[in-house]
Amino acid sequence: MASQRGESAALAAAPVKKRKGLDKSHYLYIAVIAAVILGALVGLIFPEFAKSLKPLGDGFIKLIKMMIGPVIFCTIVLGIGSIAKAATVGKVGGLALGYFMVMSTFALAIGLVVGNLIHPGEGLKLAPYDPTKKAATDSTVDFLLGIIPGDIPVLPTLLAALLVGFALQQMGPQGAPILKAVGYGQALVFRILVMIMWLAPVGAFGAIAAVVGATGMQAILSMATLMGAFYVTCALFIVVILGGLLKIVAGVNIFRLMKYLGREYLLIFSTSSSEAALPRLIAKMEHLGVSKPVVGVTVPTGYSFNLDGTAIYLTMASLFVANAMGTPLDLGAQVSLLIFMIIASKGAAGVTGAGLATLAAGLQAHKPELLGGVGMIVGIDRFMSEARALTNFTGNAVATVLIGTWVKEIDGGRVERVLAGGEPFDEQTMIAGHGVHEAAPEATTEPARPVLANA
Repeated sequence: MASQRGESAALAAAPVKKRKGLDKSHYLYIAVIAAVILGALVGLIFPEFAKSLKPLGDGFIKLIKMMIGPVIFCTIVLGIGSIAKAATVGKVGGLALGYFMVMSTFALAIGLVVGNLIHPGEGLKLAPYDPTKKAATDSTVDFLLGIIPGDIPVLPTLLAALLVGFALQQMGPQGAPILKAVGYGQALVFRILVMIMWLAPVGAFGAIAAVVGATGMQAILSMATLMGAFYVTCALFIVVILGGLLKIVAGVNIFRLMKYLGREYLLIFSTSSSEAALPRLIAKMEHLGVSKPVVGVTVPTGYSFNLDGTAIYLTMASLFVANAMGTPLDLGAQVSLLIFMIIASKGAAGVTGAGLATLAAGLQAHKPELLGGVGMIVGIDRFMSEARALTNFTGNAVATVLIGTWVKEIDGGRVERVLAGGEPFDEQTMIAGHGVHEAAPEATTEPARPVLANA
């Protein structure tokens, strides 16, 4: 009886916690939308004044740029450690990692293909960012911008992170405390990044106002084109690529699976975070008929290594910035950018600003003069976050069913009954049971990753 009372109390308390998180996320979301609209209006009505607001966007980009090195270092070191840990689980872990690498690379390539077809940002010809040139503003603005520390070189940081990660693998159990310390360091870095992202409305206002003031309606049309193309690309990726694989391998219709996950989609749409639905996805995949060990390995690993929506976003946004700055990337630069994104995007899931920092890192590593164009992406990044989160979530749900089918750890009859509505999901059992965590006990040895917002 006491345990039942405890479960009831936990059940009653759960909605309150969720509601509090939703409010925080919505404040930032609404503020960014308002800042973008206001910036566009100021740029159209007062173009000369709007151009003088450019330091607001530049200052925000400098803050993001300051965090690129620590973010890349921590996520790569922990990512390599996670690969080693997942691989030790055996066949399921190895198969999951192989599938995730192939699919995320494929998603990055799709982003490049679509970007080359629609040429987003073409014709804007924004002034390139020159880190050695001071802005044409008064000394106070120069002083304030000068306070922000300089960035850490990206490629040397990436190399150092790879070496540290592989060295920790070779150390075995002796390297576990160091890996744990890096995990805490990552939590600190991400907390700072979250603090910086609360300045996104200011940065977005300045960047959008300056761009629209300089180019007029063309900037608005270019950003709308990118957003529309991104949403269409994500939808086609889910229906054609993921849906086709799911039908061929498991015989499951993608629309029936998406209907089964309807509540999770609503939760993700309202928070712009795929990680907000992580516990529910674990519980629902087990209820669907996938074995507990497969779910326990595939879902948590996929949340760090299977970011299809984020992958599409990174490459399309990179091409948008390059075209907008009047320096489009040639094929060789695009391929090297793709390889960089494959490595740098691992392990940076679910944290506000991590996707933006990865985008800035890729541009800085290949063409530092393009970094100033990231200000335009800040303004529309939140508009694309829902599509990113929904695509990431669907990719992980599909991956769980596929891997369960490949290793023969799925009950096909139960899948059919659940998707047909014959065995409805029990919300109370999901919250009170907590058995979903038993499949991955090793997760308790690592510091908790912040579940904040989609990358």
